[in-house]
Formats: sequence, structure tokens, C-alpha cells
Amino acid sequence: MENIYLFFVIVLFVLAISDLIVGVGNDAVNFLNSAIGARVAPFHVILGIAGLGVLVGATFSSGMMEIARSGVFHPDQFYFNEIMIIFLAVMITDIILLDTFNTFGLPTSTTVSIIFELLGAAVAVSLYKMYFSPDSIQDLNNYINSGKALAIISGILLSVVIAFTVGAIVQFFSRLLFTFNFERNLPYFGAIWGSIAITSIVYFILVKGASGASFMTAATVEWIGNNTFNILLYSFTGFAVIAQFLIMVFKVNIFRIIVFIGTFSLAMAFAGNDLVNFIGVPLAGFESYKLFVNDPLINPEAYTMESLLQPVQTPTGFLLAAGVIMVLALFFSKKARSVTKTEVDLARQSEGSERFASSLFARTLVRKSIEINKFTRRYLPAIIIKVIDKQFDTALYKRRKRIKKDSSHFDQLRASVNMFVASILIALATSLKLPLSTTYVTFMVAMGTSLSDGAWGRESAVFRITGVITVIGGWFFTAFTAFTVAFLFAIFISWGGLPATIVAIIIAIVYLVRTFYIHRRRSMTEKEEEQKDAKVWNGENVIIECKTNITSTVINVSKLYYLVVHSLINEDRKRLKKVNKRINELNIQTKDLKNKLYTTLRKLEEDSVETGHYYVQTLDYLREIAHCLSFIADPVYEYIDNNHPPLIPEQAKDIRNLNEEIAEFFNYILNILKKDEYRDIDLIIKKQTSILNDLNRIKKRQIKLIKSETIGTRNSILVLGMLSETKNLLLYTINMVKAHRDFMIDNNLPVK
Repeated sequence: MENIYLFFVIVLFVLAISDLIVGVGNDAVNFLNSAIGARVAPFHVILGIAGLGVLVGATFSSGMMEIARSGVFHPDQFYFNEIMIIFLAVMITDIILLDTFNTFGLPTSTTVSIIFELLGAAVAVSLYKMYFSPDSIQDLNNYINSGKALAIISGILLSVVIAFTVGAIVQFFSRLLFTFNFERNLPYFGAIWGSIAITSIVYFILVKGASGASFMTAATVEWIGNNTFNILLYSFTGFAVIAQFLIMVFKVNIFRIIVFIGTFSLAMAFAGNDLVNFIGVPLAGFESYKLFVNDPLINPEAYTMESLLQPVQTPTGFLLAAGVIMVLALFFSKKARSVTKTEVDLARQSEGSERFASSLFARTLVRKSIEINKFTRRYLPAIIIKVIDKQFDTALYKRRKRIKKDSSHFDQLRASVNMFVASILIALATSLKLPLSTTYVTFMVAMGTSLSDGAWGRESAVFRITGVITVIGGWFFTAFTAFTVAFLFAIFISWGGLPATIVAIIIAIVYLVRTFYIHRRRSMTEKEEEQKDAKVWNGENVIIECKTNITSTVINVSKLYYLVVHSLINEDRKRLKKVNKRINELNIQTKDLKNKLYTTLRKLEEDSVETGHYYVQTLDYLREIAHCLSFIADPVYEYIDNNHPPLIPEQAKDIRNLNEEIAEFFNYILNILKKDEYRDIDLIIKKQTSILNDLNRIKKRQIKLIKSETIGTRNSILVLGMLSETKNLLLYTINMVKAHRDFMIDNNLPVK
């Protein structure tokens, strides 16, 4: 029996290592997004500073471990075997849940996930236990610490509002003071600003967080508490003098230093506050196991766990080992980059392609905000409006970015505000032993500063707000899913014992492997997009890009059109479903190219108007061709899916012959494109004319069939619609090729 629980403990620690890796993948966004978004240093330097902060912060976590032991449920009401089931269900659920969010690049709260997993597993085991006892559902409060759980959840939700509000207010006054041309005012206000920011971080990290450090003695903590004012005074004065000296003598950008210190402190606060989410449960399980084996004569099903109510100082070795694992995960986790990218994109100052679509709520909110803004400006004094508009003018910022080819998403002033505001809030919560969500705080601070900075302009506001709503909705989904999945795993393990535990672990492993391949495919696609975005755009590159897109589109359209018609004739629903999926992907590709049109044209050389016009024209044709294919395939799939009558033999023969002609037409075009032999284009035009004549003949035969009532309404609508869109497809294709030929000739490029 003892060996089974030893196995459980080993599994808990293995799961803890996995949880540390997937947890850092999600929470890395909390301390990396500002430094990466502002491009304050090379990526490896940012990671190095963050890694050092994680190592130091890991030793501050000891006091927070009590949350995993007794924060959500009453351990004295459970036996040893039940406690182990709760902990196993929690860890398996946590890995699956966090890895899912990491795979799709969505930041979520590891704190909320662990709390609701503990709650769900504890409720499941309590109900399972009560089923075999005289207790009723009203006695559930004896097992669950509902008051503490509610207080924790309320604190986390309140932190969302506070973080957004504080971030927005601080950023507004910061920008009002420094403007977007912050280098001009840096010698006057930079030292004071830097001193306030750094002193605030020192206060909340050192003074407020010291009591939770595993290496701090009681005498040291008492001395810090008694000398708080002196520490703050000397820190503020010293940092102000040092900052002013660096600014005046070495022209140092103090905001960059604040971001570095903020990255370190936020990583430190993350480790201090969130380490409990990853190793608190396994350590509690290990403590339970040690207490159990000290008295081996006691039955695990009768050994109650009152001991978990007592505070325990976690050994520094465990904390440092966890810190090392997190640092390694930080450097090597590709999923951490995906989560970071989501937050940086939502906060970026510039416009561009948006990941999220518009929503009704976002549109309504933007509309009301515009109305409020107009109302406010109507009654504010003109001088105040003029000053604010001047301080928030981004023209110089955009011009400087364009000249310097700066690829940062926002400036270092905003990054510094993100850092020190989030650090203060998180460190304060850590010192009060509140499991505040670092993800919620850092995300909402970043969104608040973005709003104040005008990053959510009318070009992008609806998309950014939809993105924020999606992320926040994911947080509620986290709570619901964490509770439900942990509940189910706990019931399953309680019922099935060791075999069920092994099955649950296998499920987790299979799931992790599956999400690994999903994320790898997504990463490869994103990498290709980044390489395209980084390309230097000139006339030659535009021609190559256009020809590549034209050729690949013609190849895809030729295959997909042929398969759609073939599937219609043979009523092959399964193949048609796969073809439709590929057509949708083609539509998304052409849409993405159109969405990036502004960015591409902006990168073109100054005198490349003709090239830009050619590029726009080509994308228009590509988009229309993809649309035509969709307008053909979607009705065909709907027709087959609804089990409408098949084509009659006469129709099938006409459409089959038409399909062969169109396939031949596309092959001719591909030969022209590959060899640049545009003298043969007249033959293609003749072929197109011949096909169009055949289309007209088929339409006339279709009308005769309708008149004779040989075919039904659905059949006639489908075939006539397909013939019309086929005609459009041929016209757009030949016009696209002619436009390409004309551009090559007009610019004296080699053609045959």
C-alpha cells in the first residue's frame, strides 16, 4: 500500500516539473511583454534579466504555499488517500488546461486555474465521500473553505478593475508630462520619474515581500520593518542623484533602465506569487506522504490530515530547484513566445493586420466612447484641449520610427509604466499573501496604458477591444473548465484507483503530444509570415511575390475547381468537405495579403507608384478568384449535404466536359507563367472564348430542362449559379495574367 502512495508522490513531482514548464510558457508574458514590445534590448538579454528575477523571486514564495495546503478546502476533513486523489486530479488538469491556452497563444491565470482545480477536485472527493456516508449535500461546507475561496476569487476579479484603472491613469499623466518626444523632457523630469519608479519597486519587493522569503531571519524582517522610512528616503535620494548623473553625463535613457529593473522585479514578483501554482500542490502531497510513512500502522483511509493546517517553511532548495526549471523553460519554451505575441499585438501603437475580428459589444463601446469624447471636448476649455492634443501628438513619434526603421510596438515610456505599476500591485498582493493573478494584473495594466496612449485609435479599437474581451472571456472559461475537468478526474480516480490514475496520466501525455504538433504547425506558419514581413520590398521583390502568388493560386484553383465538379457529379460528400476546407484556407490567405496591403505599400520605395498599383491590382484579382471558387463550392456542398437529387445524365455530361476544358485552360496559363512566353496568350484568350461559348450553350440547355420541368428548383439554382461564377472565374484569371504581362512589358522586363 505504501508503494502505491510513493508512486503517487513521484507522479506529483513529475507533473510539477511539467506544470512549471507549461506554467512559465503562459506566465512569461507577464514580465516579458513590455521589454519585448519596446525592444529595449536583444531578446537574449531580456531573457537573462527575467531569468535572474525568477531565481531570486523563487525564494520569496514560501509563505504562499499555505494556499495550496488549506486555502480552498479543510484538509482535516479528508483522509490521506483522499488528499492524494485531490492533488493528482489538480496537477493533471493544470497541465492540460495551461498547455491548451499556451498552444493558442492566449494568456490565462495560473492562480485562477489552481484555485478552481483545487475547488473542483475537493468538491468531487467530498461528494464521493458523502455518497458512502450519512452526510447530506448541506454538509459540503464542512469540507470546502468556501469563505476563503470566495475572498480569493473576489480579490482576483477586483484586481482586474484596479489594474486597468491605475495603468490608464498613470500612463495618461506620464504622457502628459513627457509627450511622445520624451527625450526632450528627459533631462528635466527623468531623474525624479526614475527615482519614484525604482523606489516604489524597492519598497514593495524588498520591504513588503521580505517577510515571505525563506532565507530571511525574523531579526532581519523586524529591522526592515523598523527602518522602512529611512530605506525609502535614502533610496529615493540615491536613485534620483544617480539617475540625474547618468542622464546629464552619459545621456542615458532612464526609461530603459526602469524597464530592465521592472523586468527583473516583475519576474521576481511572478516567482514569489505564482510558484505556489506549480509546486504548492506536489509539496503539500510530499508533506502528507512524509507524515503518513512516519506512522505506517495507520490505514491511509483513516489517517486524517489535520497536519496540513499547520504552517510549514518550504526548504530553499526546493524553491531554487523550481526556479532553475522555470528559467530553463523561459529560455526554451516556444509557446511562451506565442502568448507574449498576443498581448504585444493588442497593445501596439501602430495599425496593421489584427488577429481578432470586430464584435457587436466592441462596436457599441467604441461608438459610445466617441460620443462621450465629443461631449467632453465640447465643454472643456479650448486651452486644455489644445495642451492635451499637443502632448499626445504622435506625428513626430511615427516619423522618427519610419526614419530609424524602429520595429518596436510602443515606446519605452509606456513600457516603464507597465513595468513599475504591475510590479507594485503584484508585490503588494504577495506581501499580503493574496494569490492575486499576475496575468490579470499585467495584462490589464498593459491594456489600460494602451487606452490612455491612444493605441486603440478608430483604425483598430473595435479589433483590440474584441481581443481583450476574448482574453477576459478565456479567464472565465479557465475557471469553469478548471473546476469541471478537475472534478471529473477526481471522481474518475476515486472510482478507479490506481488503474484510473494511470489512464488519466496517459490522457494527459497524449493531449500534450497532440498540442505540441498543433503549436508547431502554427509556429511554422507564423514564422513564414514574419519572414515575409521582414522582407525588403522593392520593384523586383514585388514582381517575384506577385508571380509566386499568381502561380500558386492558379495551381490551387485548377485542382480545387476540378475536385468540386468531380465531387458534385459523383455525390462525394466527404471529399467535397475536405475541398471546401482547402478553399477556405485559400480565401484566408488572399484576405491576409489584402489586410497587409497598407504595410507592404508603406515599405515600398518612394518612386514605386506603378509597382504599388500593379501589386494592388494583382491582389484584387487573387481575392476575386478565391471568392468565385467559394461561391461555386459552398452551394455545391450545401446541395450534396442536403441530399438533393443528383445531376441528370445530360447535365453530368456537359459539366464533365466543361471541367476538362477548364483544367486544360489552367494548364495553358501555368505554362505561360513558368516560361514567361506571353506571345501564346492569344491562344489562351481563344480558349477562354471557346469555354465561354460552351457555358452559354449549357445555360440554354439548362433553361430548356427547366421549361420541360425535367429538373427541380434546387438543381437549376445550383447549376446556373455555378456556370455564372465559372464565367467570372475565367474572366478574372485571364485579366490577372494580362495585367502581369502588361506590367512586365511596360517596365522593360524580359518576356518571350
